[in-house]
Amino acid sequence: QIQLAESGGGLVQAGESLRLSCAASGRTFSIYNMAWFRQAPGKEREFVAAIRWSAGLDYYADSVKGRFTISRDISKNSMWMQMTSLRPEDTAAYYCAVDGDPGLPTTEIPLATTYDYWGQGTQVTVSS
Repeated sequence: QIQLAESGGGLVQAGESLRLSCAASGRTFSIYNMAWFRQAPGKEREFVAAIRWSAGLDYYADSVKGRFTISRDISKNSMWMQMTSLRPEDTAAYYCAVDGDPGLPTTEIPLATTYDYWGQGTQVTVSS
């Protein structure tokens, strides 16, 4: 089992920045990919960004590319997402997720069904 705990959400104005954190505990040796998803009220959970745990390769949804940056520190079992130039449409609950497949195809990275473990989420609200 892997436990995930997100933090760093809050209420900000459009154009401001936030940094989300995700701390993993438990069987962290089985982490191969980590990701951020978000879900706004009445909408489906959507992919935001992901990172290959060992290689550090990162992937982003088009809607956040150039504004959000994902990073991780293997020694701390932690992942972060720096969010800049926030927009009202970024308002959502943000979740971190873990996948334990070392051979995960890139095409499956954005799929919520790929991930085995999820955190409880942290709310990000961007006012206009």
